[in-house]
Amino acid sequence: MDLLTPEVLGTLFAVGLLAGFIDAIAGGGGLLTIPALLAAGITPAEALATGKLQSSFGSLSATIKFVRRGEVHPGAMRTMIACTFVGSGLGAILVQLLDSSFLRDVIPILLIGIALYLLLSPKAGDIDAHQRIGEHSFAFAIGTGIGFYDGFFGPGTGTFFSIAFVSLLGHNLRKATAHTKVLNLTSNIAALVFFIIGGHVLWTVGLLMGVGQYIGAQLGAHMVIRNGARIVRPMLIVASVAITAKLVWSDEHNILREAFLALTGLFA
Repeated sequence: MDLLTPEVLGTLFAVGLLAGFIDAIAGGGGLLTIPALLAAGITPAEALATGKLQSSFGSLSATIKFVRRGEVHPGAMRTMIACTFVGSGLGAILVQLLDSSFLRDVIPILLIGIALYLLLSPKAGDIDAHQRIGEHSFAFAIGTGIGFYDGFFGPGTGTFFSIAFVSLLGHNLRKATAHTKVLNLTSNIAALVFFIIGGHVLWTVGLLMGVGQYIGAQLGAHMVIRNGARIVRPMLIVASVAITAKLVWSDEHNILREAFLALTGLFA
């Protein structure tokens, strides 16, 4: 497929817009953008690198919206930002040297756990809860860890950050989403730097989708500010389930997929 036909570019712009909207609320926009880029005939390495470029626009857009509304103050997150940047950069370097496929068995299980937590936890709402660890500990453990994961693999990063802010720092869902966007932006930029060095970024496509991401993220952030947990909680659950399904069914050797097929085979 000719990547630069108006039809393909228009489709990718629309995908970027929708992904930006979804990402600003709950994460999971990569479920749309990466398959769309691959369907356009782009290589996997180029799709991942270009995906980081366009998603940076979305996370920047949402961050600006949240900062202007006073939902988050990046200056107070310096340690978290630094740790996330380092972690993501290391992940982006390592993924170009190692195979990340082993994570396909682990991540779906974690995402199922997140969905169950949100369904069963009464505290993940509009009211701040008890803080379980200090912010510096959060920065070094969660910022570095999830940042590394984003640079190395990626699916569900925003969801993981959001649930960490809720469960460990006691943030309400709106506040957690706002803080997540700052760290999403950080990890996107860090990984993007190393993908640029690797020469895998398709700038025309990435910038076009980035414009769509920026617009979509503005709309999504507005929905979060206006509706809080009423929209964030169900969207996080949907994102967790959707990412899980995508990872499980796209990998023929995933242990969850094999277990499901074996179970259904018993009743066939």
